[in-house]
Amino acid sequence: MNTDGWLEDTRTSYDTVAASYADQVRNLLDETPEERAVLALFADLVGSNGGGPVADVGCGPGRITAHLRQLGVDALGVDLSPGMIEVARRDHPRLRFELGSMTDLDLGDGSMAGLVAWYSLIHIPDNEIGTVFRHFHRVLQPGGPLLLSFHVGDGSKAKTEGYGGHPMKVHVHRRRHSQMIGWLNEAGFTVDEHRTLTSAESALGGIILARRQPDTQ
Repeated sequence: MNTDGWLEDTRTSYDTVAASYADQVRNLLDETPEERAVLALFADLVGSNGGGPVADVGCGPGRITAHLRQLGVDALGVDLSPGMIEVARRDHPRLRFELGSMTDLDLGDGSMAGLVAWYSLIHIPDNEIGTVFRHFHRVLQPGGPLLLSFHVGDGSKAKTEGYGGHPMKVHVHRRRHSQMIGWLNEAGFTVDEHRTLTSAESALGGIILARRQPDTQ
């Protein structure tokens, strides 16, 4: 698969669908009690570690960022798409949203008490996942929790239309838990929990809860 230009294609695609996407997913968590329970567990872990800022990376229109704030987490959102950031700021004007890419995450070393990537890794090619996870490791405090969700399966599929019939040009990558866990271990994470579930979020969704291993001298 030729992944040249994938980052720009992803940005342009989500700029195009931002408003329609936000309308479609705005109340999705109301239909997903298991996902809400996982997010609550993540929030509890952040609090038990002493609290601090949490990044929702690939935040889209900000629904997960806002939910985390309702759970008492000091959450901010980061997204590649200016269109998504505009919608997020419109819908959640009191929250902080920043433009940025998880492949070159502009957050300080050890500045985050936790990090969430909620179905936002699905367009990242295999050869870029290691870079993304190294950035996640860099910005997280030692012991900080990392919550990932993704589509479970094998292979990739081109997506040329979506969210109201708008044109898109992205690939949707499905992965196995073993593959994701291997990448996380290589990047310096310990996986504490993983599961597969079916819900309104994904026909076959994967959840991984990991934590950043302490630095070793």
